[in-house]
Amino acid sequence: MCGIAGIFHPGTPKPVDPSRVHAMIAAQAHRGPDGDGIWTAPGVGFGHRRLSIIDLEGSPQPMSDGALTVTYNGEIYNFAELRAELAAKGAVFRTAGDTEVLLHGWRAWGPSLLDRLNGMFAFAIHDSGKLFLARDRLGVKPLHYVELADGSVAFASELKGLLAHPLVRRTPDLRAVEDYLALGYVPDDACLVAGVKKLAAGHFLLVERGRAVPQPRRYWDVDFSNRARGSAAALGEELVERMRAGVRSRMVADVPLGAFLSGGVDSSAVVALMAEASPKAVRTCTIGFDEAGHDERSHATAVARRFATDHRERVVGSDDYGLIDTLVASFDEPFADASALATYQVCALARESVTVALSGDGADEALAGYRRYKFQAAEERIRGLLPEHLRQDVFGTLGRLYPKADWAARPLRAKSTLLALALGGGEAYARSVGVTTPELRGQLFSETARAGLGGYRAEDRYVATMADAPARDAIDRAQYADIKHWLPGDILTKVDRTSMAVGLEAREPLLDHRLVEFCATLPVGMRLRHGEGKWLMKKAMEPYLPRDILYRQKMGFVTPISPSRTLGETGWFDMSVLARIAEEHHELPE
Repeated sequence: MCGIAGIFHPGTPKPVDPSRVHAMIAAQAHRGPDGDGIWTAPGVGFGHRRLSIIDLEGSPQPMSDGALTVTYNGEIYNFAELRAELAAKGAVFRTAGDTEVLLHGWRAWGPSLLDRLNGMFAFAIHDSGKLFLARDRLGVKPLHYVELADGSVAFASELKGLLAHPLVRRTPDLRAVEDYLALGYVPDDACLVAGVKKLAAGHFLLVERGRAVPQPRRYWDVDFSNRARGSAAALGEELVERMRAGVRSRMVADVPLGAFLSGGVDSSAVVALMAEASPKAVRTCTIGFDEAGHDERSHATAVARRFATDHRERVVGSDDYGLIDTLVASFDEPFADASALATYQVCALARESVTVALSGDGADEALAGYRRYKFQAAEERIRGLLPEHLRQDVFGTLGRLYPKADWAARPLRAKSTLLALALGGGEAYARSVGVTTPELRGQLFSETARAGLGGYRAEDRYVATMADAPARDAIDRAQYADIKHWLPGDILTKVDRTSMAVGLEAREPLLDHRLVEFCATLPVGMRLRHGEGKWLMKKAMEPYLPRDILYRQKMGFVTPISPSRTLGETGWFDMSVLARIAEEHHELPE
């Protein structure tokens, strides 16, 4: 895995200052501890920090063949097949890695090269006065870009890479603040720094000299509108075979490789399929907690013993909370997922023995594994029983009258459920994935900030995405929205930043795009049945894993809540409302 950066002048080919490119990649040195490189030509400059995984001594970057130049972060898992296909067309390869495949692939196929790639990637190619930026289908690898005051376009893997450029203004985007307060993360199509953009997952940007910078173009989408046919047994076999293909393709490396193991169904399934394919003991690692109610080590140990893995464990306690400052520096933007600390620790533990680690991320989004899908399905059935105007009157009135019970488990929060039933499905789901309500944020923001937002609400992003989803069912639409927002904005951002902070490459076999596409075609009843998410996956994995691993309830991570003394200085918030929120939180029962 690597860090990339660059500058391109679309107006005229004026020189690029190499020191600026160097500063941008130096800010991302943690992403590539094995070396760096800079390449410049009239009107363009590329930089690269390398973490060597394949072709350790070869494939230096940026890589140029005289006409084309690439700087690339990621892994192309089918590079050997593409290499053979390109060689048959006459391409001559000088290295043994996957980077050169991008150069020859661009020359042969142009932007349609992206349709042939199976992998996680973010890369830039310069070709005769054109800059081509691309990001993988699901957003595993990040890519930020910005148009600067001098007319140039700068890009970098991480926001800190762009902030190292002197022309990037550090002006906050108030809408991104609203997004963060609503969702707990800054979404994949927003950035806390005004003017900076994230190239969305499954998109590319082609900038040509002499032309204005266009909007990015989408080259891939996940389609929930089609349905696979077949018995549960047959579709389950196909599901496992696609999972197996995703795992095996991600086990190719010239460095030590292992896996994260929580003891849950997803990571356990990955370890089971790795053990099946590996002649050596799989290296696994687990993070536990010093609070018994949150500690999964016993489950992880059981899986490790079952597959005779080389297993390591570490306990996260209150002493580790000092790492929060490290996490802040790693993420660049505010990030409220409490599992970030444990994810950082499991990455650090893995890095002690391996350079690549496979994770179980992605199955919950692809196969309806979150409990919120169960609630959404139940609420949608009730919504279908009453006309909209009657539903709004009845449930809205009951919800306003019913006592508030935020301390209770969601199924027992009748007030929250009644109010959700008064809303449309998209609005209700958007609120369910949020961490605050629009009403609360309306009180929290100052009058000046509310005016600056101009009525913008973070929930509208989810509502619009669900309305436009290529889908048949409410669960389809919810999964589609999560794949577009929650997955890249929270899950994959967390894994990328924490793994890169310690020089570890994390790979997500359950996010192989062919597997995700197949899961989207499964009937809803095979994804979510009798309240059991990932139903078909669990049934299909029964020959591999015990029932107490497959069907146990998920555990969560814990993190401390600490007050901030700087929030009042922004002038955006009513501090008395913040104090009330903190007081109510501390009064919640254990």
